[in-house]
Amino acid sequence: MKKYLKLIFVSFLLWCVGFLPLAYGQVQPKPEMADMMRSEGKIYVVVATLCIILAGVLGYLIWIDRKISKIEKN
Repeated sequence: MKKYLKLIFVSFLLWCVGFLPLAYGQVQPKPEMADMMRSEGKIYVVVATLCIILAGVLGYLIWIDRKISKIEKN
């Protein structure tokens, strides 16, 4: 079993390394949507919304962790 897992891991690693030149060799066009949103000031609304969502998820995780800690102590 270990032999097969090692073989799968090595083949996956070689597959990933093989595609690196393809990923870095291409010139990526500039994203027009980001430039448009930045020029109109909407990008800040998107960033603020993402920060609020991330803060909410983080707060929820901390709250759940505290509840679980209280339950584990009992």
